[in-house]
Amino acid sequence: MRRTALLGSAGTLIAGTLVAGALAAPAASAHGDRDHRDAESIGVAVAAARAAATGIDWQDCPADWGLEKPIQCGWVTVPVDYAKPNGKKIKLAVDRIKSTGTPAERQGALLYNPGGPGASGLRFPRRVTTENAIWAGAAKAYDFVGFDPRGVGHSAPISCVDPTEFVKGPKADPVPDSEADKRAQRKLAAEYARGCAEKSGAMLPFMTTPNSARDLDVIRAALGERKLNFVGVSYGTYLGAVYGTLFPTHVRRMVLDSVVNPSRDKIWYEANLDQDIAFEGRLKDWMTWVARHDSTYHLGDTYTEVRAQWDVLRAAAKRNPLGGKVGPAELIGFFQNAPYYDSMWASVAEAWSAYAAGDPQPLIDAAAADPTDTAGNIASENGNAVYTAVECADAPWPTSWKKWDRDNTRLHRKYPFMTWANAWMNLPCATWSAPRQRPVEVKTHKGLPPVLIVQAERDAATPYAGAVELHKRFKGSRLITERDAGSHGITTLVNPCLNTKVEAYLLTGKLDARDQTCAPHATPQP
Repeated sequence: MRRTALLGSAGTLIAGTLVAGALAAPAASAHGDRDHRDAESIGVAVAAARAAATGIDWQDCPADWGLEKPIQCGWVTVPVDYAKPNGKKIKLAVDRIKSTGTPAERQGALLYNPGGPGASGLRFPRRVTTENAIWAGAAKAYDFVGFDPRGVGHSAPISCVDPTEFVKGPKADPVPDSEADKRAQRKLAAEYARGCAEKSGAMLPFMTTPNSARDLDVIRAALGERKLNFVGVSYGTYLGAVYGTLFPTHVRRMVLDSVVNPSRDKIWYEANLDQDIAFEGRLKDWMTWVARHDSTYHLGDTYTEVRAQWDVLRAAAKRNPLGGKVGPAELIGFFQNAPYYDSMWASVAEAWSAYAAGDPQPLIDAAAADPTDTAGNIASENGNAVYTAVECADAPWPTSWKKWDRDNTRLHRKYPFMTWANAWMNLPCATWSAPRQRPVEVKTHKGLPPVLIVQAERDAATPYAGAVELHKRFKGSRLITERDAGSHGITTLVNPCLNTKVEAYLLTGKLDARDQTCAPHATPQP
């Protein structure tokens, strides 16, 4: 799950206030809900049959998509509402690169989702064109297939606010100093929810993980594949878990990397609170590393000293935003990259170190939005819109401001880095006007083959407990734990222990007799 903290208070739309204790959208009756699910099951079968008959008309990718030959692009048509397969339809963008091995080595198509919700998977085939060694073995056996999920990128994109307004900074400090600060943030969240309804209201009821899982099955059929081979990372693990629950007999191989806790009790409000706690722990890991390399960064030689330097930086940016652009919200948006990814440890520390040495420009350049990056800003706004739409639609959310205030005030005392920023980012769900669903009960049904789960022990974005929970729910699955590590999305990292096990599963379907533990990947160097 990708969090971009500074986006939580983005933009100004139309006036509105968050009403404490506002009512959630009414839930369907049990009988009506069952009838609707039955209609959706019929609808996805109809859509998949049509897609299988039509196939995909593969062509060179549009020049502005940034996908070089021999990657090809195409479209798959899906219904907006699977209960009405003959109703309104949208086209999903897909791309592929053919397997690099012999015809005898080929095992079909391997689909990929990088997370979000709201992230594009279209760059997955570039793991072949860029000669990514980790994935070379799998590339011999599979066509690599990426796609933009519904609402994302080129697939009927949704929007909630003008992208220029969305990225404009500096934004208000997410940590409130007063009740007035909280009221201002509540107003922004309510305005954002209204903006989503105004700009994308027709799509919002259908921006759900189960619908994206149904889309995935239609893409499978359009590719001519009898069963799905799938790699999901971050939110992509929840998409995969829901797909495996809804379509157990359609799964062939499935790798789920950095796992969202699939418990109904966690999707999505509680999952965000758990994330706030985990981010604090991983931030400490990084700051401890910075302290170990004080001869390089000069930010302190203990965690306590480095953390104090963060407080100094944050306070300075609050008093006088760096370059007039970078306040505490923007700093959180940039600094959270370090708890997310080990690969960002050095670059974030370098920019911070330069600031401490008297040169703020590297930090300003890294943390401030670029108003001239039109395409990037559109993508950022779209990604946040989809993130919000999916999480708000997937599950009920608390509508009482008192609960949000109580829970986040409590957490902030011990876990101050991300808590309030994350709260404001998700608060539009408290006043969301579109219907909310009850989350799918993720579990094994007859026909589901063994699934491979991989997880770093100290992952901040998707805490380790989520992998354990999914492992319990998917019978016969295997869990590979990367011990004493915390990077997010570990199938992209060089760790021979992990890489060989993932590749062996994709190539043979075989799993170890029991769960495995791998030593951590190499520690970053300054």
